[in-house]
Amino acid sequence: MDESKDQEKYYWQMWTASRDSHAGDMLVQRYMPLVQYHVQRISAGLPKNVSRDDIKSLGLMGLLDALQKFDPERDLKFDTYASFRVRGAIIDGLRKEDWMPRSAREKAKKVDAAIEELEQKSLRHVEAHEVAAALDMPVEEVYQITQEYLFANVLSMDDQSSDHDEGEGAAFTLRDHHAIMPEDQLVKGELHQDLASVISQLNEKEQLVLSLFYTEELTLTEIGEVMNLSTSRISQIHSKCLFKLRKLLASEYSQT
Repeated sequence: MDESKDQEKYYWQMWTASRDSHAGDMLVQRYMPLVQYHVQRISAGLPKNVSRDDIKSLGLMGLLDALQKFDPERDLKFDTYASFRVRGAIIDGLRKEDWMPRSAREKAKKVDAAIEELEQKSLRHVEAHEVAAALDMPVEEVYQITQEYLFANVLSMDDQSSDHDEGEGAAFTLRDHHAIMPEDQLVKGELHQDLASVISQLNEKEQLVLSLFYTEELTLTEIGEVMNLSTSRISQIHSKCLFKLRKLLASEYSQT
């Protein structure tokens, strides 16, 4: 273990001093698991038509960018800095590529409209199987479409925020990004309470999957190992949870 750390330190010294190509290759190999980790987590919200290799390539570009810009003299771990760069590169790449096909967006709108119609008729939250029956499609497809659409909306809102910040007059505006207005704090507090209330209504297995994925930040594969279930089964549970939480999550993201 100490020898491995000494080698890594040596490679960092070589890379920092002269951008030695061999040292750079070794550091890339050392931190590739970090790229794989973010690929797995982000892929959980993407459709099957999006290539894992493409996402991995985006993450690798983020890792290379992190290596070029990282300052070892700063009081910051490279893992932390690289995670930010890798995730950001993947999200930016997905946003620019508009990975969600028009046909998938149309399906998402149909699912959303069906949910609204069914809930207005029944005056309650509807289950995915009811939506599936109304649209004559498999339940798993309803889960997948809902999950993809939620992720797409998050990307869209991030993009609009970025465009707005870079627009005319942005250079003359001083913003405190850490300050939360009282009314925003109140709304966020209510949303968090609502989320907690809905999550408490999920069964024990569903709550555990959410906790391990969003709090402990495990991948779906790692969660499967912890719970002794297949990755596909964990993915199904995760999708089911997001369907139940879809409206509150959309509201939560729109406030951030």
